[in-house]
Amino acid sequence: MLNVGDEAPDFEVTDHRGRTVALHDLRGRKVVLWFYPKADTPG
Repeated sequence: MLNVGDEAPDFEVTDHRGRTVALHDLRGRKVVLWFYPKADTPG
């Protein structure tokens, strides 16, 4: 369990273009994760 102020653990996700993005690659930037169910999108 993380507490307020804890450093986020490194992880990888696939973006909307199918590319893998790792948290460590974004160090020093502000990061927002937006999860949206694919079943509710067209196509």
